[in-house]
Amino acid sequence: MQTSSKSGIFYALTAFTLWAIAPIYFKEMSFVPAQEILAHRVVWSFILVLILILLLRYTDALKTVLRSRKTLLAMLVSTLLIGFNWGTFIWAVQNNKMLSASLGYYINPLISILLGMIFFQDKLDKVRKAAVVLCFCAVVFEVIQFGSLPWIALILAVTFGFYGLVRKKVAVDSFTGMAIETGIMLPFALLYLIWSPSATANIFDNSAHVNWLLFAAGPVTMVPLMCFAAAANRVSMVTLGFFQYIGPTGMFFLAVFLYDEPLSPEKLTTFVLIWSALVILILDSVRKIRKNRAKQALDKNALR
Repeated sequence: MQTSSKSGIFYALTAFTLWAIAPIYFKEMSFVPAQEILAHRVVWSFILVLILILLLRYTDALKTVLRSRKTLLAMLVSTLLIGFNWGTFIWAVQNNKMLSASLGYYINPLISILLGMIFFQDKLDKVRKAAVVLCFCAVVFEVIQFGSLPWIALILAVTFGFYGLVRKKVAVDSFTGMAIETGIMLPFALLYLIWSPSATANIFDNSAHVNWLLFAAGPVTMVPLMCFAAAANRVSMVTLGFFQYIGPTGMFFLAVFLYDEPLSPEKLTTFVLIWSALVILILDSVRKIRKNRAKQALDKNALR
């Protein structure tokens, strides 16, 4: 294995592991309202990403985006999507709905498949059709058993799925995109913190310990993103796709074994249906990778 591939796998593991354990931070911050955590996440992420852009000399890319009205409009849409996604996720973790959040990020790859079919004319083979059908069955089962849609899971899956779609359309790098998105949200975050009646909203009234915890919302956001960006430059998107299940799996185990969220047989059935769909996709991806490698080997032998 090449050194770049090894380092790429290390960065990918680091990124997705950090995303998997991020709920611990938001759970520990339950004494702060979810919308206030979101505001601090925006403020400190903006400051950190701006510093990174200056250090990494990404200023030209940032200026290019700022000059394009079309790109800025697309980034406004992505900002609304990621802001809603972040807020929903923080609220879910703080209100003992981590299993629902986990389910949402398990569903997300299947939502991405559907969006690819709709917006990029991707064709669904039999395997992907089966996976989508299983996902649909899981949602229907949830409705029948609990009498309502799994709103938290669907909101997280759909907002993140469309967020990925918009970001793919505009093709802006991670750091520049994060700077634009947090920059758009920054005035609203600051206004909230200024006018909020929350006891922790004014950092000048907080203890140093609380302020450090609030500041940590920035690194919690930016460090895994930096690792992901480094991984994306070193390994293929197919390889990255296998790592994406680390996040929701970590959330699932945290919810069940650390925070004792109830896992009823009905809820477990929903997860089993989603897991079955993902296993089908993973096995199919492995099969296609092996087939392509075998074909490449045959082509090389034929050229000799």
